[in-house]
Amino acid sequence: MPVRIYLDHAATTPVVPAARAAMAEGLTRWANPSSPHAEGRAARAAVEGARRRIKAALGWPHQLIFTSGATEAIAIALGRVRAATMLVSAVEHDAVLRAGGAAAIVPVDPQGRVALNAVPAGALVAVQAVNNETGVIQPLDRIAASVRGAGGVLFADCAQSACKLALPDADLIAISAHKLGGPPGIGALLVRDLATIAAVGGQEQGYRPGTENVPAILGFAAALDRNANPPWLERASALRARLEQGVIAAGGQVVAGDAPRLATIGSYRLPGVPAASQLIRLDMAGIAVSAGSACSSGSVRPSHVLAAMGWDEASAREVIRVSFGPDTGEAEVEAFLGAWTAIAGDARARAA
Repeated sequence: MPVRIYLDHAATTPVVPAARAAMAEGLTRWANPSSPHAEGRAARAAVEGARRRIKAALGWPHQLIFTSGATEAIAIALGRVRAATMLVSAVEHDAVLRAGGAAAIVPVDPQGRVALNAVPAGALVAVQAVNNETGVIQPLDRIAASVRGAGGVLFADCAQSACKLALPDADLIAISAHKLGGPPGIGALLVRDLATIAAVGGQEQGYRPGTENVPAILGFAAALDRNANPPWLERASALRARLEQGVIAAGGQVVAGDAPRLATIGSYRLPGVPAASQLIRLDMAGIAVSAGSACSSGSVRPSHVLAAMGWDEASAREVIRVSFGPDTGEAEVEAFLGAWTAIAGDARARAA
């Protein structure tokens, strides 16, 4: 079979060899980490060692609760936080919007940056570090100062930014291993002060019931050992600059092109060609990309992120997302541009 090109790393990135090896080793630790016998204590020691390694890789000196992924971390944070009221940005991941329920929605500007003018006293404010569809980096330093000044709690979804940007000055942070070369089904909620959220009993100091997934936890730690301060981000920035030069030359539009964005994520509109058609053509050409968030790309709904940025529905339905990983190179970018330019050319020919 021909070699395919994978440009959907924001959805999930391949599990790295070190993580696979760590998981295989973890499968030999058959004991429950909560059991008091020698086997259980050995499994517990492995879990706690992994916890320390992950915190060190992230530069996080506070508490870490293992979860099944960022979605569960979000549910714990927003469902059990001790706060008077809740504010959620309009461009949050679907998991945050679901967990936020009836939270007040904070608008964004046309570049997708959160416009938070005032914070109610004691409020929980949920703002992602990096948007999963557009790559836009939110001004969390400024937002954190406003939240602190109001005596509130700041929650940051860092699933896309962890190990690529420094962690924000937040009280609660969600991360996911499968965005970092670790296995799916494992993540963490980082907690500055456990008194911020209500305990429910069970494992993880009483904040997350259920037997810890030792193999996945070890794989998570091994992936972060490799991913801390990755040197390939500078190369990714140059690759995306080349990609966007080609996109514009082909008649495309860069989403949030004037905003600070993470180097690994780009969002692009091809006028006159629905995203679904682009995805099919690219897939047939051996190139994997997505239309917005992987969690909602199969939905008929247009992107709520683009809608919040002021995009009309028709234009929003013509946007795809391209995202890079550690092994993405110039050849992959040029192959994408070749295929995308051909799609644009066919669209112009039909319109003539």
